[in-house]
This record gives sequence, structure tokens and C-alpha cells, in this order.
Amino acid sequence: MRGHRFWRGVAAATMAVCAGAAAAVPARAETAYPVGDLGTAVGNYLFSPDAVAGANVWSCAPSGEHPVPVVLVHGTTSNLGFSGARLAPLLANAGYCVYAFNYGETPSSLGHVYGLGDVAESARTMSAFVDKVLAATGAGRVDVIGNSQGGMMPNYYIKRLGGAAKVRTMVGLAPTNHGTTMGGLVDLARSLKVLGLVNDAYRFVGAPAYTQQEDGSDFQNALFADGDTVPGVRYLTIATTHDTTVTPLANSFLHGGDSVNILLQDLCPDDPVGHSGLWFDGPVAQIVLNALGPGEPGFRPQCTGYGPNI
Repeated sequence: MRGHRFWRGVAAATMAVCAGAAAAVPARAETAYPVGDLGTAVGNYLFSPDAVAGANVWSCAPSGEHPVPVVLVHGTTSNLGFSGARLAPLLANAGYCVYAFNYGETPSSLGHVYGLGDVAESARTMSAFVDKVLAATGAGRVDVIGNSQGGMMPNYYIKRLGGAAKVRTMVGLAPTNHGTTMGGLVDLARSLKVLGLVNDAYRFVGAPAYTQQEDGSDFQNALFADGDTVPGVRYLTIATTHDTTVTPLANSFLHGGDSVNILLQDLCPDDPVGHSGLWFDGPVAQIVLNALGPGEPGFRPQCTGYGPNI
């Protein structure tokens, strides 16, 4: 879920020419995709919302070293061009087959602003996309990396749509797993008995995903009523103390099963990265690469290349 901080970050970032979509060649060829930054992401958001360097190379053949394709999932009001600007080419250059998709389109999307629609319907979009990835690559399962709603919505796919058999690893970057109070605004609106009016307004403008990501929403309660995790899927959740979108930040964490929760500042105390900035954070990328690859126990990233505080 993204609020005013996302839009402030977009306005503040310098405009950049969007990174072009990768050519349709196998990832194991000597292709070096340009690794983007926040400026690239903003350019992609505006001019390349449906394509990003390193992703959706449908001829990609998973290697013996990296046999599991990776699916990136953007958050609310975002798109794959923005969210994949850094991580998609980074993973592709490391030898992974990388894929990304847009979901949650409503009349308010206007070709750029995705992740607004009903979360269950978005999960069905994900289900069809994962099936397409598995058919193209011949793989049996995928690894998923998602930020904000993109880290929560896949849980519906995993728990309710048979995704547990098709997902090996679920990596959530500041996911809205148990909803958010939005800094107490949700609680205030509920106490003033105006939350229903606010939610009606969200639905009217075509953004029901906002209401479903509220702390204590019927959707959240139903999704996790039978526990946070599903056997057979391994979960990694990364949160940041500078997150002002998911509040309290512990709502991001999952418990039970094969789950690991990381508070980024426990490893890199000076990292200023915010909610949306996790896509661009150096330590996060290192943690993700370790989780998908060698899985070194007690791994600690180098505290360098911090992401933006957005």
C-alpha cells in the first residue's frame, strides 16, 4: 500500500529515460541489462509501465544453478516498470529468469496506476501469470518477491487458489500482511464512525484494495484466520523502521511454518530506506540473492548502497 510518501518521492525524483524492454534472448546469453535506480523507475512509471529491462524474456531457460524462475509483484498505485527497475535486471544479470506483471487495473488506473482492484481478483491474475511462467520455462515452482500489497496479495494466491504447490519462496518487502493503521488514521476514522464513508469513497473511485489493506479489515481477518503460513512454502519478510505506510511495522511479519522475519536496521542500523525504497536498497538485494541462491545461514549483507527514504 502506498500513500502520500510515494507520490512525494515521484515528484522529487529526477525524470529519466525509461529502460527498454529486454530483447527476447535466453538469460544465459552474455546479455548485460542496465540496472536502474529511482530515476529510472520514475521514467518507467510514466513511459514504460508494462515493460522493464531484464524481465519477461519468454525464451529464458532456467539454468542448473538457478532453476527456479523469479516473479516480481508491485504494490498499490505502482506498476512493474517502477518496481522492477533495479531488481529485475540485477537478478537477470545474475542468471535468473525474471518475470513481472501488472494487476488490479480499474478505471482509475489510466494505464499506469495499478494495484487498485479487489485483492482476490488480483490474486487470480497472478495465478494465470504464474501458470504462464511455468509453462514457458518448464519449471515446477517459482520464487516470488513483492513489495507492500505485492507482498500480501500473493498470500491469497498461495492460501486460497492452489498457489502453495507452485511457490517455493515468498519474499515480502514491507508487505501489508496484517494491514495498516496508516499512522493511526484508520483507528481514528473507525473511532469517529466515519471509516465506512471513507471506504465507500475508495470503492467509488475504483480502489477497493485500500480498504482491504486496513488493519482489522474483514479481508485481512478472513485471509489469516487459518494461520499466517502454508506448509511447503518458505517465507522471508523484510521490514524497515522507516516505514510510514505499514503501521505498526510488525504487521508485515508472518509467524509459524518456515518463516523468517528481518528488521533491516538490525543488520544495517544506518539504512534510511523507506517503504517503497526497499526495491532499490543494496542490503535488501543482497539478502534476497542469498535467500534465492546459496541460503547461507546467518547471512549479513554489506551495509552499503542504501535505498531512498520513500
